[in-house]
Amino acid sequence: MTRIAFLTASCMLRDHPDVRKDYWEYELEIAALQPACAERGLSLEPVIWDAPDFDPSGFDAVMIGTCWDYMEKPDAFMARLERCDRESRLLNPLETVRWNSRKTYLKDLAARGAPMIPTVWAQTADADTIHAAFDTLGADDIVVKPVLGAGAWRQARIRRGEALPAAAALPPAECMIQPFLPAVGEEGEYAFLFFNRTFSHCARKIPAKGDYRVQSEYGGHEEIHQPSEAELALARSVLDCIEGDLLYARVDMLRGLDGQLALIEIELIEPYLYPEQGPDIGPIFAEALKSLLEA
Repeated sequence: MTRIAFLTASCMLRDHPDVRKDYWEYELEIAALQPACAERGLSLEPVIWDAPDFDPSGFDAVMIGTCWDYMEKPDAFMARLERCDRESRLLNPLETVRWNSRKTYLKDLAARGAPMIPTVWAQTADADTIHAAFDTLGADDIVVKPVLGAGAWRQARIRRGEALPAAAALPPAECMIQPFLPAVGEEGEYAFLFFNRTFSHCARKIPAKGDYRVQSEYGGHEEIHQPSEAELALARSVLDCIEGDLLYARVDMLRGLDGQLALIEIELIEPYLYPEQGPDIGPIFAEALKSLLEA
């Protein structure tokens, strides 16, 4: 059997003292992928990414899975990935991961023609920066996000005239600021899943009533979405802006104020793959993995 390490985090294990509320997403994901991989001679083995005894050289490849604590220790995470790249084959590739780990990659995609949400980039999320962003964006309702972050970590929605959140609830360093888009509550976000650039499925992510965050730990849920030809072509056009091997890519889009879908982000590091909304995810993923390893 070809051995592939599936990197996850200790906080995703149900018996861990600091287990995350969404730990079950890891369980669903690995359960959907492992059997199809095994049928093709691929042993997909969960490994805690920062475990001291993890030896990447014992695996034919290393897949970055649900490492959902990496933003809290980014230097250690990158050091571990660099070792995986040296001693095995990292999927997605290290160069791609470095680029995708900072949301400034959106600037590159905008330059390549991807449809974007208007964005203010800043070094700090302080009061002066936030107040100026209202005027720059021409918006009375904004969302402030960290440049290095995931899962709505230290992200805040702020309305003009409201008191600012505490510093601990705002990005700790560089940030991006965008207008709040009402479509997130009215329609939800769309997540297009591709494996080795082959389309698998699309999930519509819907936040809990009164919230704008679509993640399950905040009460969000997902539905199967059958994208139109135009929607799928738009998601593919974003993916086509990126070169190189991609085991997985999740293109997240949201309808802008102009009524058109725009890119929120493209997840190339540790996206949740929404297996419940992808009935054929196992075979599509396993074939993608096998073809990449054999190429």
